[in-house]
Amino acid sequence: MVSIRTATPDDAKTLVDLILELAAFEQLMDRAEPSVELLEQHLAEEALTGCEALLAETERGTAVGFALFFHNYSTFQTNVGLHLEDLFVKPTYRGEGIGGALVRRVARIAEERGCRRIDLAVLDWNDEAIAFYDALGAEPLDDWTTLRLDEDAIEEAATAAPPAAA
Repeated sequence: MVSIRTATPDDAKTLVDLILELAAFEQLMDRAEPSVELLEQHLAEEALTGCEALLAETERGTAVGFALFFHNYSTFQTNVGLHLEDLFVKPTYRGEGIGGALVRRVARIAEERGCRRIDLAVLDWNDEAIAFYDALGAEPLDDWTTLRLDEDAIEEAATAAPPAAA
């Protein structure tokens, strides 16, 4: 029996442990630098990040999975949505419906808030995750390319001189 509850700033350490397990699973440990202190701040209701998380726990209170999400905005729909940043269930608990329960809870939250969509990204090689989301009705957006400005690129863009007038 697993229960799902809203994570609080007090759960930051537990979430960081799960985030590190996710990073190891995704073979991205070299990029993982989660901070308990920052996550505590970001999970606070008054935080500007809008970061929210759900925790899946056993009857004994052992955390076995999480979903981390935040609001986004669609200019075309002029409406809010949710971005599901990460969904993770410990490997020994997969296949028990925990991931589905987490997504259903996120979907209920989206519905209650009037969101018109939930966006997410899946690593190309993660066939299990792709099949999981496909079974839930998610559709791939093959006409979009995901891009990212990292910290160095942000600094460069923020301080770049405007282009010279022709």
